[in-house]
Amino acid sequence: MQAKALICDAQQRFAIQAVSLKAVAADEVLIRTAYSGVSIGTEFALIRNKISWGPYPLCTGYMATGVIEAVGADIDDLRKGDSVYCRGNNTNVMTLADGTKVSCASGAHASHIVAKAHTSHGVEKLPAGVPMDVGSMFVMPAVALYGVDMANPRMGQSVVVFGTGLIGLGVVAACAHRGCQVIAVDLNAGRLAVASAMGADHVIDGSIEDVGAAVRRIAPEGADVVFESTGIPACIDQAIPLCRAQGKFVWQGNYGAEPVSFHFLVPHGKRLQMFFPCDDGLQPCRRAVLKNVAMGALDWEKTISHRVVYSDAPAMYERINDGDLSVLGMVINWEPNA
Repeated sequence: MQAKALICDAQQRFAIQAVSLKAVAADEVLIRTAYSGVSIGTEFALIRNKISWGPYPLCTGYMATGVIEAVGADIDDLRKGDSVYCRGNNTNVMTLADGTKVSCASGAHASHIVAKAHTSHGVEKLPAGVPMDVGSMFVMPAVALYGVDMANPRMGQSVVVFGTGLIGLGVVAACAHRGCQVIAVDLNAGRLAVASAMGADHVIDGSIEDVGAAVRRIAPEGADVVFESTGIPACIDQAIPLCRAQGKFVWQGNYGAEPVSFHFLVPHGKRLQMFFPCDDGLQPCRRAVLKNVAMGALDWEKTISHRVVYSDAPAMYERINDGDLSVLGMVINWEPNA
């Protein structure tokens, strides 16, 4: 099977290249990709070798929507023509024209995806009413929902969301749905504006405000729950003191493969509970966020700042890798005429 894919080499250069995909096995489906969603945090950690899911060259991307073009013999609940969402392409075998093997990490930024249907990171039918472009960004709000479900902030409690990237914005929305008083913290005024639109009651711009003092004005004893959503180790000791005594702290970010440290006496003295969500809560969380999108309860389209056709994706990846902070959420259009 011939396809096109967004490839990153060891020099962190990006190109759309022709690739060969393996044949569809009995427990797999072939998907013609409509849109793939970009995860700036995890993908660029892979691109910059902060974490590794295989050697260069890489094809990143772990969420996409599309239409099934072929179905393996062992699958009886999916049909050709079904609209689906897919949690990666990491079981695929992808090679360049010269025979070089590409690491699928997880390999969803491609015109076609060969994926196992019935695994924890497989393929499911896209609920009616979910647009293909918005649906391709399902993982980040699911990651957020999983962390919120673990920490279980209750009606009327105060929460601080430290960092309003896509996962932080998902936390904002999920906590707002629960009736919490939501305080969003970031250094980027544009992201804080989106946080307000997603349900934040208060926003704090850390570039011009004392975050601790601002939180204490809203929650004098500290927040009931703090979600550290940046994944930046230097932010950990800034976020922990925002908790009240016997509060909860959620390690909502991904801090990479290297050890991280924090000042022990602050959480020790406050007797904090800490939570370590990992992944996106699997199908229950994915179904929940897509159902909320379909019902209009989660206006996740507000988080998409850029829509690009696949031929323009390499240039956008160069911009992001060079530090362009204007990109919040991005989807790649893989339709043949895009």
